[in-house]
Amino acid sequence: MAPSFLIAAPTSGSGKTTIARGLMALFTRKGRVVQPFKCGPDYIDTKFHATVCGRPSINLDTFMASKDHVRELFARYGADADMCIVEGMMGLFDGYDRDKGSSAEIASVLGLPVVLVVDAKSAAYSIAALLSGFLHFRKDVRIVGVIFNKVGSERHQEMLRQVCTDLSITCYGFLPKHAELEQGSRYLGLDFSEDTKDDALVKLLEENVQWEKLLKL
Repeated sequence: MAPSFLIAAPTSGSGKTTIARGLMALFTRKGRVVQPFKCGPDYIDTKFHATVCGRPSINLDTFMASKDHVRELFARYGADADMCIVEGMMGLFDGYDRDKGSSAEIASVLGLPVVLVVDAKSAAYSIAALLSGFLHFRKDVRIVGVIFNKVGSERHQEMLRQVCTDLSITCYGFLPKHAELEQGSRYLGLDFSEDTKDDALVKLLEENVQWEKLLKL
């Protein structure tokens, strides 16, 4: 089976769209056929995905469709891909009724490992309590690692690595604070042909994230 994982976050605005798009672009540029998916009915993020992957991004939505249909879509569109990357929506457990229809439900239905994007801008070891809650909230949702966003310094990185060590969870890496990327997150959806921000993003991810480990998921 091709490597497959779901990019999620504790809350909206954590950077999962930026990191999901960046990873899709990184792996595509390395010659991988990446099949993108998006949790929920969102039609804007799917356009980002299609731009960088060169193939349509497919919505996976357990509110509008049955779980069996979601499984069938994932299997059909991922059949000829080298890897599948699913971008979550909102917070991991946010659904239309508690966690029904959430990214967590999609991960459970498809048996996908979850990579959590955490905005670390204003916190350090307190993130341990946050992650501990997410790790143990649902036994059928397997969070395998973390990518920290908006990391300020080498010292900040070390503190966040300690969090992952103490919780026995993989730290896949860090995305540093970067003004250009923050501007990009505001214009995403306005110009799907623009790729200059992707170049900077891919370079940062390649340098700061252990992307090779994601190929083993």
